[in-house]
Amino acid sequence: MGVRRAAKSVSKYLLETVGELVAEVILTLLACALLACLVLIAYLSWSFSPRLAVAGAALLSLLLAHGAWKIFRDPAKGRRRRGIAAATTAAFTLTAATGAFLVLYAPGCDCL
Repeated sequence: MGVRRAAKSVSKYLLETVGELVAEVILTLLACALLACLVLIAYLSWSFSPRLAVAGAALLSLLLAHGAWKIFRDPAKGRRRRGIAAATTAAFTLTAATGAFLVLYAPGCDCL
């Protein structure tokens, strides 16, 4: 009985360790692909039209700033986010989550 229990415990530990390693590799590859896509988008937009690239970056910054402002300010009583406020809040949340993901996993891709 002791040998079976020990073997089962060791196999469970190995399976969990291998699963974590595979998940780490997949997340690192995903971060590298996302970083490569962001760099490609920036390069293509700049090579297409630098003025439009700067204008697009300014507009995106404005929308993200509005979303951050709507998230961190106290909402009025009885009012919820509608329309543009909901869209900019969702865009800010998605951008913040993407940034956190890249900070955690992109340094492991060795392309920086």
